[in-house]
Amino acid sequence: MSAITITRAGPLATLQDTGRFGMLAHGVSASGPMDRRAFHAAGALLGTAAPTGIEFTSAGLAFTAEGPLRIGCAGGQFRVSVNGNPREWPARIGLNESDVVEITPGPSGNYGYLRFNLECDIAPVLGSRSTNLAVGLGGWKGRALHIGDRLSFVDHAAATAASPVAAPAPGDGPVRVLWGLHADLFETAVRAAFVRTAFVVSQNLDRMGVRLTDTAGIFRTRPRLMLVSDAIVPGDIQILGDGTPTVLMRDHQPTGGYPRIATIVSADLDRFAQMRPGTEVRFQPVSLEHAR
Repeated sequence: MSAITITRAGPLATLQDTGRFGMLAHGVSASGPMDRRAFHAAGALLGTAAPTGIEFTSAGLAFTAEGPLRIGCAGGQFRVSVNGNPREWPARIGLNESDVVEITPGPSGNYGYLRFNLECDIAPVLGSRSTNLAVGLGGWKGRALHIGDRLSFVDHAAATAASPVAAPAPGDGPVRVLWGLHADLFETAVRAAFVRTAFVVSQNLDRMGVRLTDTAGIFRTRPRLMLVSDAIVPGDIQILGDGTPTVLMRDHQPTGGYPRIATIVSADLDRFAQMRPGTEVRFQPVSLEHAR
């Protein structure tokens, strides 16, 4: 039986598949990869990939292989080596007994992905092996991977040809949004300032959400709104009570009572997820037809 033993794991390294859909009514978001395009790209490198992979953060990952295993690596810009020998990134790598894989930070990106030719030998929870850290559900014991965790692999009928990878979103330029459910609750001048202002990705980010620094203070002095909670989707930009804009991500809460001024379109959410702290981000409203 093939396996890997984790020897180094940055925070938030988790098992993910495409997601746990249909559970939001029960208070559980879909989870899944923060950068879905990169997740599929890692699988496409193998040609035939099992559904579950590892998502790791900018701190990287290291592990030792037991038995033969093939891996695809993609997402962000990282450095990878096998037994101390550097490999190109992204990479397709064949591993043998006792091979040591080291993935270290590169110049850009928050999330990278490992896909395997074999499936992780863990039971699905509510139809998915994705880890939801917000509620401690699924994946490896409902938590992030730690040093010493040993993941074993099995042959699996679900290991099929990887999905085609969509063309990447533009690497720069504004992040496209749809005006949100509560956009009309913001004055015209505030909405105009939201469009022309450069926000900054803060250090306060995880799989649940990304807080933005509002350097211009456009939301700081507006009246605090208390709303009846309603459903949330990934990419919603909510304005907290202290005026902090927060983009909700894959492990978002099911409902929220803060006003949401806009929602990042799906085509740009992967690109936003890879923006490191300190990166400036601007938003550009588009029509629903353009988003589709």
